[in-house]
Amino acid sequence: MAEGYKQGFTSDLATQTRPRHRFLPSAALPADLPRGRVPIADMANAFGVTHRTLHFYEEKGLISASRIGLMRVYEPGDVMRMAVINACREAGMAVAVIQDLMTDLIEADSQEAAEALFRDALVTRKRELSAEMSTLHRQMQQVSDLLDREATEDQPLNDNQSGSALTDQELRCLALMAAGLSTQRIARTLDLRDDTARSLEAGIIQKFHANNRFQAIAKAVMLGVVQV
Repeated sequence: MAEGYKQGFTSDLATQTRPRHRFLPSAALPADLPRGRVPIADMANAFGVTHRTLHFYEEKGLISASRIGLMRVYEPGDVMRMAVINACREAGMAVAVIQDLMTDLIEADSQEAAEALFRDALVTRKRELSAEMSTLHRQMQQVSDLLDREATEDQPLNDNQSGSALTDQELRCLALMAAGLSTQRIARTLDLRDDTARSLEAGIIQKFHANNRFQAIAKAVMLGVVQV
């Protein structure tokens, strides 16, 4: 190593104090990574993350960087750790879960042990995703049911429904409504109190899923329930 290079190289405290992993699970490395120490710009580009993301992982103790002058660089071991971290993040694992996994991997005494820890984490994540998918499916079904219910409510009554849905008194009231009688005149004609006639009209409007008496009359005419 050249003397100037030695003088320019500094190691972060985290690099000196963080326990090293003897074994890491197999994780794909980007093809365009340079060999040896990797500058932060190349690290970010290769893994498709921002410099800020790499700094965040450093703050969480997942990776660490050294410096050559003003340039931050990552050792091959940190590149391998980043490959594992990136695979976990793409699987949707939380940072806290990744921290626990990386801590457990420090104790791995063989490649097989490291692979087993990684596989267990993936199996756990798969169960979580299955539960999330089940919840999403249930919520989608609820939304579909609500939309179907609204669509059904928006549809006018058919002939069979209208015949069974309206009482004789409601049919007489509807005929008077279609004839243009006011609520007060309908009340007198049917020998009802005004508030009873209003309730009768409201019930008819509701049964036709209308917003007012005019919509109810129009739907009734279209269905042939009344004639004008």
